[in-house]
Amino acid sequence: MNVGQEREVQPMITKEKLEGETLKVIEKLHKEKFDELNEMFREKRPYDMSVIFQSLPEKHGISLLHNLDEMTIASMMQKINTMQKLEMLGKIGPEKANKVLALLDSNILTRLLKKYPQVQLTKFLEEMDETNASYVKTMIDYPEDTAGSLMTNRYISIEDHSTVLDAINKTRSLALYLKGNNHLYLIDKKGVLTGTVSYKDLLLSDPHEMLKNIMLEQVICVTVSTKRENIVRLLRRYDFTALPVTNEEGVLVGMITFDCMVEALLQETSDDYGKFSTASKEIDFKTKPIIAAVRRLPWLVILLFIGLISGSIISKFEGTLEKVVALAFFMPLIAGMTGNTGTQSLAVVVRGLAENEIDVKAVFKLILREFWVSLIIGSTCGLLISIIAFIWQGNMYLGIVVGGSLFLTLILGTMAGTIIPIILYKCKLDPAVASGPLITTVNDIFSLITYFSIASLLLS
Repeated sequence: MNVGQEREVQPMITKEKLEGETLKVIEKLHKEKFDELNEMFREKRPYDMSVIFQSLPEKHGISLLHNLDEMTIASMMQKINTMQKLEMLGKIGPEKANKVLALLDSNILTRLLKKYPQVQLTKFLEEMDETNASYVKTMIDYPEDTAGSLMTNRYISIEDHSTVLDAINKTRSLALYLKGNNHLYLIDKKGVLTGTVSYKDLLLSDPHEMLKNIMLEQVICVTVSTKRENIVRLLRRYDFTALPVTNEEGVLVGMITFDCMVEALLQETSDDYGKFSTASKEIDFKTKPIIAAVRRLPWLVILLFIGLISGSIISKFEGTLEKVVALAFFMPLIAGMTGNTGTQSLAVVVRGLAENEIDVKAVFKLILREFWVSLIIGSTCGLLISIIAFIWQGNMYLGIVVGGSLFLTLILGTMAGTIIPIILYKCKLDPAVASGPLITTVNDIFSLITYFSIASLLLS
């Protein structure tokens, strides 16, 4: 770009713009202007490339893939999911697919290769140089929710007894290789991480100064087995641009970029939301109805049978209902309010557990806090519904029954939403599995038993 020449700012792709871009691509394919097509895609952001590609009819999409260069395809693949990546690689053939795979960042590559057909995986690894192939094989073995599967090998490390000038020269030679980091990692002769130096400090220091004299020794890092949720917790606490990854012996083996940490945060949030709603994380807008139904049915069937208990409770108090039919008017309200307060407490606790490590003192403090909250909520709502029931039905005893029941069930619901996820957490289970629908169903049972027990006692 010439000095003084203004660079055109690309606007965000809109529906109208997408239609125009799609037509341009189809036109260039028909006219076989493949060089112009590659140039057109190279000027776009990876997300915009992927959106345009996915908007094309299938035959044009295949034609586009065959005529785009490998670098452009690799860039576009950053913004599509794993299944779409596999479909894309299948359409361009094994030879071109291997060239595209070789251009992908290692963390994206390993996640993809875990789903890759074994025969093609073996062939691809054979064609890689020995060092990279060994690194990729190691990463494939790490579980998907650990630091080992998220890290990349695109970082720069240097021995801590080197000089500032040595570090600057090495950084210059590998500048194009770097991936989203502004620190140099320092290691000892065994490869153990000993500290970091920012590029700013390198530039401001004397060229002959020893790196170990200017390095930051207190480095926050994770091991290859660190769970994704703990990485997310670190991201929330500290302003990271990258996070070094070591093996169990402290040897530096990789780095997690800021982009990957944000992606992990989004994935963790998505997974927790899926657990809250008892919906599979594998369901998205493009999932077929039969597949979506099969993935969502198991929890719903379990909740269906649990819900039958509510029906059996009502049948046990049939005589009470016959005496005071007005009790039925308030059943949905009692059950709904109890489920609502339980879900609120559940959300507060699960979010707190995700952000903080808790001990026995913190648990008791949280339970006590939620108990006082439940007393205030229960008193307020119970008093209000007592007055409303009395005015509506003209029956003081009915008002006492409904108000007293709501008061007690709101306390029970809040305590259930607080204690259940803590128990699961202490049992090393994911507290998010105590999902909203499950808490709601359990609280329905509590609320109905409490409601009809008080009604039977007072109205007898």
